Amino acid sequence: MKVWDTVIVGAGPAGLAAGIYAGRSRLSTLILDQMMPGGQLLITEQIENYPGFSEGITGFELSEKMRVHAEKFGAVFENGQPVTSVDLDGDIFVIRTDSGEIKGRTVIWAAGSVPRKLNVPGEAEFVGRGVSYCAVCDGAFFKDKVVAVVGGGDSALEEALYLTKFAKKVYLIHRRDAFRAVKIIQDRVFNCEKIEPLFDRVVESINGTQFVESLTLKNVKTGEKEELPVDGVFIFIGNEPNSAPVAHLVDTTEQGFIITDEEMATKTPGLFAAGDVRHKSLKQVVTAAADGAIAAMSATKYLEEKEG
Repeated sequence: MKVWDTVIVGAGPAGLAAGIYAGRSRLSTLILDQMMPGGQLLITEQIENYPGFSEGITGFELSEKMRVHAEKFGAVFENGQPVTSVDLDGDIFVIRTDSGEIKGRTVIWAAGSVPRKLNVPGEAEFVGRGVSYCAVCDGAFFKDKVVAVVGGGDSALEEALYLTKFAKKVYLIHRRDAFRAVKIIQDRVFNCEKIEPLFDRVVESINGTQFVESLTLKNVKTGEKEELPVDGVFIFIGNEPNSAPVAHLVDTTEQGFIITDEEMATKTPGLFAAGDVRHKSLKQVVTAAADGAIAAMSATKYLEEKEG
């Protein structure tokens, strides 16, 4: 069985950047992803803050440029390969997928994160029937309808703005009395006639028969409850890391984010982490790409020192 110099798990911006740098360092590089290259980029309509693209670029376009770049330097992609576990056999990593085992001398874990759930009645029942975690994926289904967005960070506000292209009304529900998003995005929201912020409220239940029909909201300050008629609800309250397959090999925060040093190294020699799965203060495309570049160069240095 072939032993790859590095196996990169995850093909979002962290994994793609790692593939570029690992391939350029002449490492035999395999990139695994459970879907297709791009990760969260594939559900991001427009990126306005990636250096070099002052007019903006779609997430799909950026991920495609990164994929081609990684392949240029020899990275090999295998899509549809969810990783179930990672273990050590001596100093070789054994990565198990539904299709079998893959071996690597190093691993760069860039598996990203998944949307956090509200965990309220009706949420699971109405997924795909009015409950969504991706405005770019599902926004077009709500043309001329009323929707709600739950969250107060950059993603929530950006998705609310995106949904105004289709919906006639967007309620923006946040549990606090002010948004956490950057000022420029907040200004756009407050200047948009289609968006109505609802502060100090939490969703207690998502209601309907065949499809979502309303939300039960609770005012966190007064305790008052209200029924809000909507045709759909988009949930953007953060993400949970995909760290379970390597959790026994790394240190994590209470939330499961992987702890690394500045070289992206975990407590297990040869295992590196990059991107949104890693514990850090700023989770953006540019920081994920930087993580991936550092992880690949650290993996290169690790292999060189072992051989030396």
